[in-house]
Order: sequence, then C-alpha cells, then structure tokens
Amino acid sequence: MPSILKKIPGFNWLYNSPRLLSLYHLSLAWLGAAFYGFPSRRMIVIGVTGTKGKTTTCNLIAQILAGAGYKVGLATTVNFRIDDKEWVNDTKQTMLGRFALQGLMRKMVGANCRYAVIETSSEGILQHRQRFIDYRIAVFTNLSPEHIERHGGFENYRAAKIKLFEQIARKNDGVGVYNLDDENVEMFFVPDVRYRYGYGITAALPNPNLPEANQYQISGISLSASKSSFSMGGNKYEVPLVGKFNVLNSAAAVCVALSQKISPGTIAQTLLSAKPVPGRFEVLESKGVRVVVDYAHEPASLQALYDAVKLLSPKRIIGILGAQGGGRDEWKRGEMGKIAAGVCDELILTNEDPYDDNPERIVNDIENSIPEKQRAKTKKIIDRAEAIKMAVQGAASGDVVVISGKGGEVWMCVAGGKKIPWSDRRIVEEAMGL
Repeated sequence: MPSILKKIPGFNWLYNSPRLLSLYHLSLAWLGAAFYGFPSRRMIVIGVTGTKGKTTTCNLIAQILAGAGYKVGLATTVNFRIDDKEWVNDTKQTMLGRFALQGLMRKMVGANCRYAVIETSSEGILQHRQRFIDYRIAVFTNLSPEHIERHGGFENYRAAKIKLFEQIARKNDGVGVYNLDDENVEMFFVPDVRYRYGYGITAALPNPNLPEANQYQISGISLSASKSSFSMGGNKYEVPLVGKFNVLNSAAAVCVALSQKISPGTIAQTLLSAKPVPGRFEVLESKGVRVVVDYAHEPASLQALYDAVKLLSPKRIIGILGAQGGGRDEWKRGEMGKIAAGVCDELILTNEDPYDDNPERIVNDIENSIPEKQRAKTKKIIDRAEAIKMAVQGAASGDVVVISGKGGEVWMCVAGGKKIPWSDRRIVEEAMGL
C-alpha cells in the first residue's frame, strides 16, 4: 500500500515525515489485528529473527512441534503451513503485510493450531508488522551486515531485531532462544526476557545471562555430504541437512522444543526425517554432476554455502553469482565477488533481481571487486537462464555447480515493478534433462 500511495499526488508529505510514516504503519498493524480479532492471542507464537537461517530454523521448529502431536501454522520467506496443508510463498515477502499476516493467523486459529511460527524480518519490524502479534517465544539465529542502507547503519539494523525481544520481555512467560556464538548476542540480552535458552559451538560457557541448566554446548559434530550430527545436553541428534550452519539451525529448534517440554527422544526422532526447505542447499544430480541451489545472498551466507559445498568433495566448483538491485546493499556486491572468486574454479556473473537498476552495472560492480589475476576464470552472462544452462551443460562428472542468490524464489523482479515467473530449480532440471 505505501508504494501505491507514494504515486498519488499529495501523499509525498507522508514519506517526508518518518514519524508520520511510522504512525501510518503502526495504525495498519492495529487495524489488521483488530479486523481479524487479534488471532495470535489464541496461539503460542514463535518469532525467529536474524540474518541467516531463519527459514530453515522456522521449518525445523514447525516439524518438531508437529512431530510432538501439535497442530502448527508457519509463515516464512519460502512457505506457508496450516496443520498438514503447505504451500509456496509467492509474495516475495519474508514477512507478509499486516492484513495478510493477521488473516493467515486467523486461518491458523480456525484450523485449531496450537503454535504459529513466524519468520520475523527487520523490514517487517521497521514497518511494525510484528506489533499486535502476541509473540511468546523469540529466537535469535545470528547477525551480519545486511539491509544496512535501508536501516541507515548496522546498529539500527540490530536494534530492529532486538525489538522482537523487547516485545517478548513484556510477557511474564516470555521465552528467548539465543545463539551464544554470535558476537552481538549480549545486546539481545538487554531486554529482560524471563526464560532464556542458549546454544553454541564455540561459546565460552557458562554464560552469566541465562541459567546454566538452559545452556547447551554443541559437541561431537560430524558433517557429511548428506547429513549432519551433533550432541547437545547429553543427547545426540542427526538431521539430513548439510553444513555447520544447519547444526546451528537445528540447535535453535531443539532449544525451542525443550522450552515447550518436548522430550529429547521425540526431538531426535523428528529431526532424523526432517524435510529440507526448497532452495536451501537443494542438491540435484545427473551423470555425476551435482548442482546446489541456495538462497545465499549476502557475504556471510555465501561463505557458509561454499564451506558446505566442500563437503561434497567437488572436482571443480562452478559458481553462478548475482546481486540484487533496487538500492539493496550495494556494498555487498564486491564482497560477494571476492568470496566467490576465491573459491570457484569457474565463475559466471549474472542477473538476480535488478528491479530498476541496470543489470550490467550490477554485474560490473561485482566484477570490479575481483582481483585481476582471478578474472580470467570469470565470465559475464546477464541472462540468468542462459548462465545456468551453460554452467550445468559444461560441467563434467565430479563437478559441483553452485547457484546462489534466489534459492526457491518464484519471481524475478525487474524494471517497472514487473515480476517474471522464475525457478532456478526448473531451469536446472531442464538443463539436466530431469
């Protein structure tokens, strides 16, 4: 609605007054909740926030709760769920607008869902979409620079995430779950959440900010090309997901489950058959060539992606890399270019979501960051479908093609506010003849 109003003569004053704009968003949040009868009050709402891992963590939490016999609602960047019905999020929004999100939760209540798991973004918090949602549990996955230009600095970005915990702290039975490895975690302890659970691989424990009984050191980590296993609180867990980052995602979900008195045995049994999220380290294979489709779209997640790809023991890594336009964190284009060029044996720079920006300029921004000696293995193919097909069809047995940036997204956003139907996976399947 705001983007529409912005085009109407006379409404520009709203955008020139941050205070009025904030009030406008807050009013919509209240109206949406009131219109649907404040549905979140009839469920236990779990909000997951952070830079990376939110979607996977949300899905793992939902699957564990369902495995424990509860009816669950879910809203993430990739998918929605109400009890046993699941469908794709085709809105290209991590967190739905106020009316849409409240309406979805009303349907969850209608289906007798006990829990609602909501991926809660900094953009959503900036626009008060989390207000008048009766969150009971907040999860902090991690924090690294993203949406810096949108928030006006990293501190503001972090402060937006912390607001979710401030909301939880106002409840007598609020629960906070924290990644103790993250260097920003101390800031998330400032809101006085009553019940706290923490997990970490490298964290120095005990941490004085939460009870020792609720602190979980992750140990015995074993990573392979098809699964990950780890120990936590004297219990062993195994999940059919790849990479250390998925150990942390799983640990966050375990802590949420433990806070709800779900037994470690039930948690472990559910994780054994956990369903991967589309577009999150999704692996396709044909004739010895493997292709990884992943959402990694900022430096930290891109590095974690390539670290996980190495578990596949690739003969060569062929990377396909783009970056968003529309004024979205231009600084990260160069950083991602350096990371990809340092890992990949071949690198194709291509289109992602240009919005109104010139796709060639975005690709050139990435290329200009790559050291001269590494540019010989880099080529530019603006057409993303062509880039994917060329990489897949040119790969040899033992090679791994890594397609980052869009994951399971179903649209590509181009000039003039247009959205083109899209699927990286479908293009890979066509190229592989699957």
